[in-house]
Amino acid sequence: MARITAGIATSHVPLLGVGIDQKKMDDPYFKPIYAGYEWTKDWIAKPENKPDVIVLVYNDHASAFDMNLIPTFAIGCADTFTPADEGWGPRPVPLVKNDADFAWHVAQSCILDEFDMTIINKMNVDHGLTVPLSLMFGQPDAWPCKIVPLAVNVVTYPPPTGNRCYNLGKAIRRAIESYEEELNVHVWGTGGMSHQLQGPRAGLINAEWDQRFLDDLSKDHERLRNIPHIEYLRETGSEGIEMVMWLIMAGALGASPKALHRHYHVPASNTAVGHIVLEPAS
Repeated sequence: MARITAGIATSHVPLLGVGIDQKKMDDPYFKPIYAGYEWTKDWIAKPENKPDVIVLVYNDHASAFDMNLIPTFAIGCADTFTPADEGWGPRPVPLVKNDADFAWHVAQSCILDEFDMTIINKMNVDHGLTVPLSLMFGQPDAWPCKIVPLAVNVVTYPPPTGNRCYNLGKAIRRAIESYEEELNVHVWGTGGMSHQLQGPRAGLINAEWDQRFLDDLSKDHERLRNIPHIEYLRETGSEGIEMVMWLIMAGALGASPKALHRHYHVPASNTAVGHIVLEPAS
């Protein structure tokens, strides 16, 4: 049977992709940011930790979806997905290869579990998905595992609640554990942490709130799943709502996972960068 062996969460700041693509990792500005990912790069390269498949939760930034089509939860079920051109050409990263049979199984299981997933067979994937892969795997000729894209609407109101995301994570776990092939599966949550990109509060960073959020990923899932939208907006800025995507990962891992590694840095661009590696409780 397939099983979840780890959960990883990280910010997906587009600037971090630019720094990798332009080989600026050792520049004074970038070096302390990327240093926080070295532990994970070493850890995930070990055979016992390397995933066969990643369910990668991210949000699209108007590359695949626009105001004409706004799915709350969309799962990619095609064989491949192409890096998007976000206005300056596609990132020089590998094609995203999916485990389509596994993705279809997850889609079917979640739909029959009463989650209305939108099934996507053609979409380009932007920095929300490719930057986390670059942070963990560097610049390989091909990504070392299959990736199931799971896009969440956190751009246009109303986004899903944290509790709904957490429960989707639990449904994904049930789907994974009912898959008969033996697979090592990771669930990744991306986006955040506190940041606001426009308006009078542009540049807002709330390090105290972010650190408590990181604490409670291994201590208090009940608090996290019940944080209301207005608190995200008030405390973490207009884009801080992206952190509900981390709760899909948390729900998939279950209560009281073990934190293996943690990193927090400000700023990257005008954003707080957070990263954590979790192991499900036995």
